[in-house]
Amino acid sequence: MHAVETVLGLLVAVCALFVLARRVSVPYSILLVLGGLGLSLVPGLPQVELEPELVFVLFLPPLLTAAAWNTNWRDFKANLQPIVLLAVGLVFATTFAVATAVRVVVPEMPWAVALVLGAIVSPPDAVAATSIAQLLGVPRRVVTILEGESLVNDASGLVAYRFAVAAVVTGHFSPVEAGAQFLLLATGGVAVGLAAGWLLAFLQRQVEETPVEIALTLLGSYGAYLLGEQLHLSGVLAAVTVGLYHRRLSSKIMSPVTRIQAIAVWNMVVFVLNGLAFILIGLQLPTIVEGLTEYTPATLAFYATVASAAAILVRLVWVFLFAYGPRWLSASLRRRDPIAWRPVLVVGWTGMRGVVSLAAALAVPTLTASGAPFPQRNLILFLSFSVILVTLVLQGLTLPPLIRLLGLGDDGQGEREERFARQQAAAAALACIDTLVRERPAECAATPLVAAMRQHYADRLRIYAEEVVAESSIHLTCKLAIEAELQHRLLAAERERVLQLRAEGLIDDEALLAIERDLDIEELRLARVRALVQRGLGAVGTPCRLPSIGRSAPSASMNPVASPEGREGHCNSEPTP
Repeated sequence: MHAVETVLGLLVAVCALFVLARRVSVPYSILLVLGGLGLSLVPGLPQVELEPELVFVLFLPPLLTAAAWNTNWRDFKANLQPIVLLAVGLVFATTFAVATAVRVVVPEMPWAVALVLGAIVSPPDAVAATSIAQLLGVPRRVVTILEGESLVNDASGLVAYRFAVAAVVTGHFSPVEAGAQFLLLATGGVAVGLAAGWLLAFLQRQVEETPVEIALTLLGSYGAYLLGEQLHLSGVLAAVTVGLYHRRLSSKIMSPVTRIQAIAVWNMVVFVLNGLAFILIGLQLPTIVEGLTEYTPATLAFYATVASAAAILVRLVWVFLFAYGPRWLSASLRRRDPIAWRPVLVVGWTGMRGVVSLAAALAVPTLTASGAPFPQRNLILFLSFSVILVTLVLQGLTLPPLIRLLGLGDDGQGEREERFARQQAAAAALACIDTLVRERPAECAATPLVAAMRQHYADRLRIYAEEVVAESSIHLTCKLAIEAELQHRLLAAERERVLQLRAEGLIDDEALLAIERDLDIEELRLARVRALVQRGLGAVGTPCRLPSIGRSAPSASMNPVASPEGREGHCNSEPTP
C-alpha cells in the first residue's frame, strides 16, 4: 500500500508541476526535476529508490516507440548522416571526453571506471529539447535531427556502457570485440523490431475490437524490447523499429476510431511515464549523496563542474566540426547543402540528459567478479546526477532565449506540406463529385447538395493552391473562415441541446455519449481547418468578423460550451476576430 500511495502522490505532483510549467513557460521536464529535488529535501517524506531494471523495462519501450511513431521517416532518411554522427559518433566521443576530463581531476579513478561514467552521460535525452524547439518554432530540419538522434543514441550509449562495466567487473576489454558486438547488437535489434512489427501488423488485421488493437500496440513495444534483451541484442533499437514500422502501416491496418483513441491512450502513457521519470530523477539526490561523506562539498562541486563542462563542450565542438568540416573540403557540398551557424548552435546546445542516464547510473553493479566493491560507485552516481541536473537546468532554461536571440523561426515547411496535401484532397473530392455526376446524372441533378459541395471544395482548392496574397484569395479564405465559425456554433448548439435533454431526463447517458462522440470527432476536424484558415488570415492581417446569427428560442437558456480553443460558443455570441 505504501508503494501505491507513493506513486499516486507522485502523479499528483507531476500534474501540478506540469500545469505550473505551462503557466510560467518553463519546459516541464526541468520543473519536474527541480520539483523532485525539492520534494526530496522535505523532512519526513519517504525516500524513493529505483530498481534500475524496472526503469529500463517500464519507461524505455513506450517512450522510444512513441518517439519513433512521431518521427518523420522521410526527413529522417534525408538527414541520416548528421543523425548517425550525433547518435553514434558523438556518443562515443562524449564517453572518452568525459572520462578523460574526470581522470585529470580524479587521477585515482581507473580508466575503465571513468569510461563507465562517460558512457552513462553520453546519450542526451531529446524530450525536453524537441518540445522546446517545436514550441518555439525552429526550422524543421533542426527538430528532425534532434528527434532522429534521440531514437538511436540510447542504443549506442548503452552499448558503450555495457562494455565499460564489463571491463571493470571482469578486467578484460577488447576494442575489436566491442566493435563487432556493437554491429551485432544493432543489426540484431533492428531485425527483432521488424519481426515484432510484422507480427503486430498481422495480429491487428485479424481483430476489429479497438481496445484489443490499442493493447497490441503497447504489447508490441514492450514485447520487442524484452525479446531483444532476452536474445542479448539491442532492445532499444527493437522498440524504435517497431514504432517506425507500425507508423508506416497504421493508416492501412487501423480503423479511424482506433487511431483516434490510440493517440489519446499513447499521449496519456507518454505523459505519465515522462513525468514520473523526470520527477524521480530529482528524488534520487538524498540516496546518491549518502555515500559521499569522504568528499567535501567544494570538491564535489568542482568534479561536477568538470564533468558537466566536458559533456557540454564536446557536443558543441563536435556539431560545428562535422557541420562545417566536410563543407570546407567539398565545394560541391557547400553549394548543394549550405548551412547556417545559428541552427548548428541550437543543435549543439540541446544536450540535456535524462532518464536513460539515470537508469544506467543506478544499474552500475555494487561488486566486481572478484567480490570487491565496484570502484568509486557512489562518485559515479553523484557525477551522473550532476550532469543530468546541470544540462537540464542550464541548457534547458537558456535554450528558449538563445533561440529568440538568434532569430530562428519556423521555416513553414510543415504548413506548406499540409496546405499541399489539403489541396490534393480537395481536388480528389472534386474529381469524385464529377465521377458521380457522370455515373448518376439524374440522381445528382435532383440533389442541390451536389452543387453546394462542388462549390465548397472548389473554394477550398483555390485557397490551398496559393498563398494568401491576392484579394480574391483573401476573400475566399474569409468565406471559409465564416463557414468554419458557423459550423462550430452549430455544433455547439447541438451539444448544448443534447446536454439539456440529458438534464431533463429525456435521454440517458448512453445516448449522450454516442452523440457526443460524433460531435467531438467533427469538432476536432473543424478545429484544424479553423486553425489553418486563421493562420492564413493572420499572415495578411485580415480579420473576419462573423455577424450575430440571432437568438433562437431554445438557446436563450442554454449554458455556454467551451470550444477546443477554450472560447465559449453561443449561437448568439459575438465573433472572435
